[in-house]
Amino acid sequence: MLKNKELWETFFPEFMQCGESAMMSLMESAALVNIPAGQQVFASGSACENYLLLLKGSVKTQLISESGREMLLYQVLPGDSCVLTTSCLLGGDHYPAEAITEVDVSAFVISSHGFYRCMEKSAFFREFVFKNFAARLSNVIGRLDEVVFAGIDWRLAKELLMTEEKILKITHQQLATKLGSVREVISRHLKQFEAKGWVSLNRGTVSIIDAEALKKLTRIG
Repeated sequence: MLKNKELWETFFPEFMQCGESAMMSLMESAALVNIPAGQQVFASGSACENYLLLLKGSVKTQLISESGREMLLYQVLPGDSCVLTTSCLLGGDHYPAEAITEVDVSAFVISSHGFYRCMEKSAFFREFVFKNFAARLSNVIGRLDEVVFAGIDWRLAKELLMTEEKILKITHQQLATKLGSVREVISRHLKQFEAKGWVSLNRGTVSIIDAEALKKLTRIG
């Protein structure tokens, strides 16, 4: 009987519906792991030994410069796989960045051996891996395009409008990491937003006062 059947059915129902023996073997060999918040999942330069499928929580993948500046590449969320992990497994490369759990995480871990074996035997799994890889890679390229070509005001306003929350529990440093900038730049632009009456700043929070002005800046809605 398949271990953790309910989790597979909830987060990866297409795996259960596939019906291939290779997929059943893959699911049976997968280990369920729980990783606490703030734990490093992989480090820059480390070998890629496992394929992860996230069930709960979120993982941030980031680059860190020699000066210590952080740049968020993307987040891995429930139902996702990691684009760098896929790339490293397919290319036999080491990780070029690091990944950290943002909150407590649960995931299925598939060994590299199991990954390669299923890639060889299952057309369904190959399609799943490449489709997810393409989707995640497209998101990463879109993010890098924003970092390189879009103005910081535009990107900051867009980030503040990502949820419907009126009070965001986030620090200036966290915003800087997300936007590939530095804290001093983010703080300066947030203070400009505050002076215009668009936001209100408090320790560890940003309150949205005039969402319409922020939307106009980003041309959203």
